[in-house]
Amino acid sequence: MMWDVYRRSTRTIKWLTSETASISKNCSRILKVPKHMKAPIYIYYQLDNYYQNHRRYVKSRSDRQLQEGLKYKDISSCKPEESSNGLPIVPCGLIAWSLFNDTFTFIHESVELNVNKKNIAWQSDRDHKFGKDVYPFNFQNGTLVGGKKLDPSIPLSEQEDLIVWMRTAALPSFRKLYGRIEVDLDAGDLINVDIVNNYDTYSFGGKKKLVLTTSGWLGSKNDFLGIAYMVTGFSCIFIAIAFALLHVKYPRPYRDPAYLSWNRKTNES
Repeated sequence: MMWDVYRRSTRTIKWLTSETASISKNCSRILKVPKHMKAPIYIYYQLDNYYQNHRRYVKSRSDRQLQEGLKYKDISSCKPEESSNGLPIVPCGLIAWSLFNDTFTFIHESVELNVNKKNIAWQSDRDHKFGKDVYPFNFQNGTLVGGKKLDPSIPLSEQEDLIVWMRTAALPSFRKLYGRIEVDLDAGDLINVDIVNNYDTYSFGGKKKLVLTTSGWLGSKNDFLGIAYMVTGFSCIFIAIAFALLHVKYPRPYRDPAYLSWNRKTNES
């Protein structure tokens, strides 16, 4: 196994394990916090070389079934995970079937840190895209089990790990929110991370990372979006000033019919 750490308020673990069944899926890493991290501390898992934007993968779902459950019968779009043992699957499709199922436990000074997994999904998704009276049914009961199993006693609208996963990523490297640590971490603190490494990314050459990060007034520690907005804004201001100067130097007379397109053609001819 190997692990890597970003040298700022973002902490990253990257693990690569053998496919040999005899090797334990559990591993542990100790992280030393290099600088103060103010709560909330966001926990993300990152997957690389994972194409959630593949056309067949994206189409293998039923949005109507996510809202109506077993009441909705047309689940042909979910192939090849639309039914199992002669019964329909809720939620059906490859996206739900491949739900991420690694788990992480964080221990600080012999005390397990609580990971808050409430409100990690978009509220619009929870309220409108997943039924409040739709429960998992016949899920992961086939001969080939994919990822995480769902609690059949909890409605889909409250299973936020699933909701986060179902919002597919556009790029092959992506991060999804796992939860939040709601206590501050001081510089020099040692965090023991226990990882249960269930999710198989090794068969297709993928990689997994665990990211702990804080956010500021511009968002996360990834400054790209903020820089892009600022560059775009300053470009618009520069172009506006340039056009204003051109207008002052070469003003166009108002209400002059000679500038109408059909009159200009007549004059030129």
